[in-house]
Amino acid sequence: MLHKDSHNNKHLTQNKLEKTPHQPSRWLRNVSTFGVTSVLSAGLLMACGQISNAEHSASSSTKVGSQNTGVTSSRDMLPSDTLGQMQALPQLTKGLGKNGAAVIDPNKPTLVKFWASWCPLCLGTLEETESWRTDPKFADLNVVTVASPGHLNEKADGEFSTWYAGVQADYPQLPVLIDASGKLVNKLGVQVYPSWAILDKNGNLVYLVKGNMSEEQAYSLAENANNDFAELKASSAKPAATQALDSNSKIETIKQKDGVYYNDQGKAINTRSIYLAGGCFWGVEAYMERVDGVIDAVSGYANGADNKPNPSYEQVISGSGHAEAVKVTYDADKTDLETILKYYFRVIDPTSLNKQGNDRGVQYRSGIYYTDKNDKAVVDAAVKQVQSKYKQKIVVENESLDNFYVAEMYHQDYLAKNPNGYCHIDLSLADDKPAATAKTKLAPVSTVAETLAAKRYAGFDKNVLKNTLTKAQYDITQNAGTERAFSHEYDDLFAPGIYVDVVSGEPLFLSTDKYASGCGWPSFTKPIDMQVITQHDDKAFNMVRTEIRSRVADSHLGHVFPDGPKDRGGLRYCINGGALQFIPVDVMPQSGYAPLVKLVKPAKS
Repeated sequence: MLHKDSHNNKHLTQNKLEKTPHQPSRWLRNVSTFGVTSVLSAGLLMACGQISNAEHSASSSTKVGSQNTGVTSSRDMLPSDTLGQMQALPQLTKGLGKNGAAVIDPNKPTLVKFWASWCPLCLGTLEETESWRTDPKFADLNVVTVASPGHLNEKADGEFSTWYAGVQADYPQLPVLIDASGKLVNKLGVQVYPSWAILDKNGNLVYLVKGNMSEEQAYSLAENANNDFAELKASSAKPAATQALDSNSKIETIKQKDGVYYNDQGKAINTRSIYLAGGCFWGVEAYMERVDGVIDAVSGYANGADNKPNPSYEQVISGSGHAEAVKVTYDADKTDLETILKYYFRVIDPTSLNKQGNDRGVQYRSGIYYTDKNDKAVVDAAVKQVQSKYKQKIVVENESLDNFYVAEMYHQDYLAKNPNGYCHIDLSLADDKPAATAKTKLAPVSTVAETLAAKRYAGFDKNVLKNTLTKAQYDITQNAGTERAFSHEYDDLFAPGIYVDVVSGEPLFLSTDKYASGCGWPSFTKPIDMQVITQHDDKAFNMVRTEIRSRVADSHLGHVFPDGPKDRGGLRYCINGGALQFIPVDVMPQSGYAPLVKLVKPAKS
């Protein structure tokens, strides 16, 4: 376990390593004030962006809003043997060998281009990439490309191979490695094409360029390949392209050359940004980069003292007032701020002041900082919804962005570059989509009987549940799965309101009848009305139990046992939290449950 200052010490140690003095190379002296870092951080991001529609891998059933206690057990980071993994990949271009080992010299660093057949910019630069591989100036550098059939809207594996067979004659010296598993793009958080990974001789990620690489950048890297990118590794500079605030606190966009993301139709992506603080930005950045719809995530320092512009990491931990934050850029046509915030709240403890995981200090506070005043209402609603689930006060800052400065180069994509690095977040949670907010508005009703009528909740579409439910919710309700004891936030929730079927919205239980059973699952003494549930004999696992299912959607809910409070009927309805959706009492009227408000009474202890 890390102690209070361990994260700071780790950062400081890394910073010292990155700032180790070195003798500038001939090339660096020749480019005067432009070092390899400056060249790489300027003019990067003309790219074709496409959000992944690939299948989501298994995720953890982690308690949302629970106390984060340290390094997680499922960080799901980039494999340390990246080079070995690439050498084993099949290679398509005839005459260059059957796999990556034939085109990757293990004694050289490697430049990897990730691309897709649907990306016009990718196709338009394949010839240029091939020319770099055959250019004598690149003799100290492997240049290869990677395609990921079946991922990020690429053609299926066989279809892609057939397509490329008709193209490869134009690029006879261009290696095309096939990663049908999608592991590399998923681990690196690549969601725009082209993207470039710069690997040292050991296969360690040195830098990740999300977007196109210019000729100037490529030749910069070629010049520095013979020293294994020592200058780039040692750089503590900050990337040049980001949003910053000037001295008048007005947002100023420092534009990059061709700094636009494009989709697979060749149209500019409708990007929006939100700034999120949630403890160490290494984990928040790596997590958000894996979220569907997120184009990019950049680590930086937000909302600090006005007299401490562009702070260094040392200044931040010494009290500049900045929070370690991440600028999250997302495709507004693929996702929305409400969904982004659902992902965010599942990996922080919103009641923890100035600490997340093992990190302590003002710089590790949680916060949501917006630049568009129209986003305020969305953030307010999200915070209010989260507050309804906690007795403690939510301490997440909810403010407009005053300032944001990009963190040093070594902080960017830190966990991809350091697979065993500290992380307080379970990155695999990014693979599990949050439940979609119900869009069907219930018609107004005036009586309890009308509110409980079965036909009122029969409009759900069972065929789209895999898209509208999380994996855990789907497994519980459709496959009679069971969540881990003490894993769901509703186990500890005793706020006033009702619990409805997460599939149909049918009211099932009142907070009035909820009690602390200690069994690890939300427990009730009775349903809101016996007509809303059905009971079935369950003889699985060599046991005889009574299963409880919802009436309209036939969702598996849990079981009922005869060991409940004797003075309240003696029954314990043991229900999976993942089968339920909690509606706070003050939200019930506008949600279509107004007649049930009068049934919500203070819960008994």
